[in-house]
Amino acid sequence: MKKNKLQNITLLLFVAFIISCSKDNSPLESSAINKDVDELIARMTLDEKIGQMIQVDRSAVFNNPQDITNYFIGSVLSGGGSSPGNNTASGWADLYDLFQGYALKTRLKIPLIYGIDAVHGNNNVYGATIFPHNIGLGASRNKGLVYEVSRATAVEVAATGIDWTFAPCIAVPQNERWGRTYEGFGENADLVKQMGEVAVEGFQLKNFGSSNTSILACAKHFIGDGGTRDGRDQGDVQVGESEIRRIHLPGYDYAVKAGVGSVMISYNSINGQKVHGSYYWITDVLKGELNFKGFVVSDWGGVDQLPGDYSTRIENAINAGIDMVMLPHDYKTFFATVKLLAAANKIPISRINDAVRRILNIKFQMGLFDRPYTERSLISKVGSPEHRSIARDAVRQSLVLLKNENNILPLKKNASKIFVAGKAADDIGIQCGGWTITWQGGEGNITPGRSILQAVKKAVSPSTQVSFSSDGSGAAGHDLAVVVIGERPYAEGSGDRSDLSISAGDQAIISRVKSAGIPFVTIIISGRPMILGNVLNDSNALIAAWLPGTEGDGVADVLFGDYKPTGKLPHSWPKSMSQIPINYGDVNYDPLFGFGFGLSY
Repeated sequence: MKKNKLQNITLLLFVAFIISCSKDNSPLESSAINKDVDELIARMTLDEKIGQMIQVDRSAVFNNPQDITNYFIGSVLSGGGSSPGNNTASGWADLYDLFQGYALKTRLKIPLIYGIDAVHGNNNVYGATIFPHNIGLGASRNKGLVYEVSRATAVEVAATGIDWTFAPCIAVPQNERWGRTYEGFGENADLVKQMGEVAVEGFQLKNFGSSNTSILACAKHFIGDGGTRDGRDQGDVQVGESEIRRIHLPGYDYAVKAGVGSVMISYNSINGQKVHGSYYWITDVLKGELNFKGFVVSDWGGVDQLPGDYSTRIENAINAGIDMVMLPHDYKTFFATVKLLAAANKIPISRINDAVRRILNIKFQMGLFDRPYTERSLISKVGSPEHRSIARDAVRQSLVLLKNENNILPLKKNASKIFVAGKAADDIGIQCGGWTITWQGGEGNITPGRSILQAVKKAVSPSTQVSFSSDGSGAAGHDLAVVVIGERPYAEGSGDRSDLSISAGDQAIISRVKSAGIPFVTIIISGRPMILGNVLNDSNALIAAWLPGTEGDGVADVLFGDYKPTGKLPHSWPKSMSQIPINYGDVNYDPLFGFGFGLSY
């Protein structure tokens, strides 16, 4: 009898252990940290809790940082181009430490967390390494490379004090008209979920917070941002739930399992309902079904797009499951509004406590309470040769060879005369694209790097003469030519296009070089497949280089045979605008170049 009783007790203890383990199956779960969080929340006033739910842009508090203390502000961000006057790594570190100092003057000394769109390197900072945008990394098909790029980015972000990147973007763009196509890894959910998973691990490390170079990742934009009708930015996804789950949800499942600590909500609607107000998608699916234990942040002013007056919008967004609101400016009105809503029990205190618990859990996981200030020994890593070498490798792995007539590639380094044409051949800003130094990016030498023209000159033999013309004139008499054409920088909705044809100016450059009667290679710098028209037939070779970033040497490596091209298309390449949207698996799938296409030599 005693033996059976002992066996029963042992069995019950074992079952209890299994149940406790099953509840602690998230990488973000820690009983020790949960205890710290519970103790801290028990000491917090309502005002202090509301403050943790606030995120403001740098510009909102720069002139009165004392408000970080007064309103217990939990998070600051820098939107694209919201940089300190001294836009260097040390200038950013000074800014971060200034703001953090005011956060630590609060009664409970809860550190703030600072977010930034480091989407292809720490791209707001002058002199940082700028990596290829995600579309290029998707073309590499190399998860190890994506991890390396994310790790290097994390180091350069941490060097400036910043501890949170709004990346990776795990959108699955279905329509190339969309101006954010280049922010996704590709059109295929399987590709995106694999790349997104390792990007999270690269930013955070598997043992989140174990190093001063571990920064918080943010999977975005939940959910359906890449599936809007006609590719309209912030538009409406007009498909059934099964298709959303098949295409747009898997990336989040993988990111959550990888331990991502934050998720950003998307501006788009799903069949008419804004996701920012969707309890079903945010709480039932993301937090419930996917068991997401981190915190949810709105997008920039995303709550303001919900219907109703301001109070109604805030009430609906927070009750839907948004934990932190990227306001990004009027924190005083938000603070007062949430206090009134809480007093009226329109936002239950249990919902506020849940939001704050999630935010504090991440801050403890990151070690912010122990290491609140910038680790300035890392500053030398920003734009370092080591990181630029990783970026160069990322560039060459991202290039997709679409045509190589008569094996013109690889080019000979000892050719007598090489002609390089096109403004984009000698323009770092065009090479990097949007989200570089400023939100929209810009043309010109906006940050240190090596242009394609400079890389060509560096790669060839000392006896080779390299000439350049931005408009393609003067090609006659050369042995061969390299023509660089493509899109000018843009970001988000500013890049939405109804026509993706090669511009008339670029077509004119191609015509001038062709009329010289010499063989030539065309390189396309773009954030998506373009409608090629005569460019494909006129060119002897054609390379899709996407938006390669600062390291033009990676392009020269492929041109001259130091690296054989390995890139594969992350998007189906359409023949004409009438084919868009076109995606792998479509009925009557007949692209110009299929998903996964890519030549080598």
